[in-house]
Amino acid sequence: MEMVRKARAQGCIIGSSSDRPLPVQQAIWDKHGIEVSFISAKQNLPEVKSRFPADVYYHIGDTELDRQFALAAGFQFVWMYDGNTEPWINGETIQD
Repeated sequence: MEMVRKARAQGCIIGSSSDRPLPVQQAIWDKHGIEVSFISAKQNLPEVKSRFPADVYYHIGDTELDRQFALAAGFQFVWMYDGNTEPWINGETIQD
């Protein structure tokens, strides 16, 4: 969650798009005291993108299905274990 706090401090829009039920996603953020701009199902990433204009969109995930949904919606995809290095926060390109 420290990575999320760092991203927010640098102006990133923070949200959650998962296959978990929306109340479960919200509970995770609440537990860590992080306010998010959106919570959605991962298949709704195109809607999220249309609601939040940005220069670049990232989805961090841990399954091939996460990757497929992200790429189909025009997001760059970051594997969860690669996100720990945080180069995407500073605008560096992520290699898939």
